[in-house]
Amino acid sequence: MERCDYMSDQPLVRYSKVSKSFGDLKVLKELDLAIKHREKVALIGPSGSGKTTIIRMLMTLEQPTSGVIELEGEPLWHKEVDGKLIEADEKHLRKMRSDIGMVFQHFNLFPHMTILRNVTEAPIRVQGLSKEEAEARAIDMLEKVGLGDKLNAYPAQLSGGQQQRVAIARAVVMRPKVMLFDEVTSALDPELVGEVLQVIKDLAEETDMAMILVTHEMDFARDVADRIVFLHDGQIEEEGAPQEVLGNPKSERLQTFLGRFMSDTGAVQTG
Repeated sequence: MERCDYMSDQPLVRYSKVSKSFGDLKVLKELDLAIKHREKVALIGPSGSGKTTIIRMLMTLEQPTSGVIELEGEPLWHKEVDGKLIEADEKHLRKMRSDIGMVFQHFNLFPHMTILRNVTEAPIRVQGLSKEEAEARAIDMLEKVGLGDKLNAYPAQLSGGQQQRVAIARAVVMRPKVMLFDEVTSALDPELVGEVLQVIKDLAEETDMAMILVTHEMDFARDVADRIVFLHDGQIEEEGAPQEVLGNPKSERLQTFLGRFMSDTGAVQTG
């Protein structure tokens, strides 16, 4: 995979001094993070470090307590009026959300709809595509994730791995500028993890979408990401190219964290 130089161009996504609290619990602390166009960034770290909160805020599912998130230079949670930032309304959030796709831990498919209809529903209703155009796009995407023969099946007839691949197809068919993946294999049986990770690897290679991936699969992060960001206690502890972060961790916390994934041979293991 050709690595991009993420220090050049203007970022696609920027978090500027973003904090998030739930009551007295401060989950993120003045986060500064930029994601470039086409860049694939893996977020790693212990449970509670703020990884999922970062992508849920970008998906407009959680509102920052303070700070600004921008998509292509435009504030996400705010609008500029007379030179001042005010809280955005639902119309603005809906417009911004159209460039963002997300795949969750649980598949959230519509159980009463066929696989094809699950994937065509949003392009028709949200993007206004004709049924024919939406179906052509959906069939192409379902074939790419290896489910071209399951168009008329229902979610209950598929394995967990197949359902998660449908969820990925459903998000990607909207052609977002950035895709968010939240521990997408954590709800799967171990034998089904590989097929889902392979689909994401293929998408990373074949598409220009930026990706932010919350994952505990270290081999996967190394193979897919241009950059790995290690979070601890709501702050970025260490970041850099995968071979640096995983092969030569500098902070003691990262060394301890990675130690849980090391085999007797010293190689990083998935899990």
